[in-house]
Amino acid sequence: MALSATLYTFAVQLADVDRGVYQDMDLRVARHPSETAEYMLTRVLAYCLEYEDGISFSDGGVSSDEAPVLVRDLTGHVTAWIDVGAPDVDRIHRAAKLADRVAIYTHRDPVKVLAALPAKRIHKSDAIPVYSFDSAFVEDAAAAIERRTAVSVSVTERLLYLDLGGAAFSTQIEEHRLA
Repeated sequence: MALSATLYTFAVQLADVDRGVYQDMDLRVARHPSETAEYMLTRVLAYCLEYEDGISFSDGGVSSDEAPVLVRDLTGHVTAWIDVGAPDVDRIHRAAKLADRVAIYTHRDPVKVLAALPAKRIHKSDAIPVYSFDSAFVEDAAAAIERRTAVSVSVTERLLYLDLGGAAFSTQIEEHRLA
């Protein structure tokens, strides 16, 4: 018998000063059995940091051919493909051809992620940012997640402040490029 996803509910207060985005939202996130808490947290942070009209979590799991976070316009066209973790080079190449914009958020060592994504094999690789969070930040914050969590996400000058149910964390959002 296959294991089913576990549903997490996040009451998010987002204040992204860098982009001028201020939003309160309720997110229901299905954590798939093969998904780590660190991956799920990175997925939620990517959603918050990329928030705009038309954003949604995909229906697919960790190994799906669809991005964990997508932005679609009113016609259904994918305007942004937001990947998480250490995606496959072929997947990112396809994404760069499909979507207007691609971004990768990782909780893993960015040097290893970048090494696994050779720029010469990826369409428009020079336009794809890879954002990384300190691994200790992600591990500590992931340990504070409960099935229902109040979350405050604040970003100013690429410094991320995160409050998960009263536990406070902060880290610098590092930006890297494939090319």
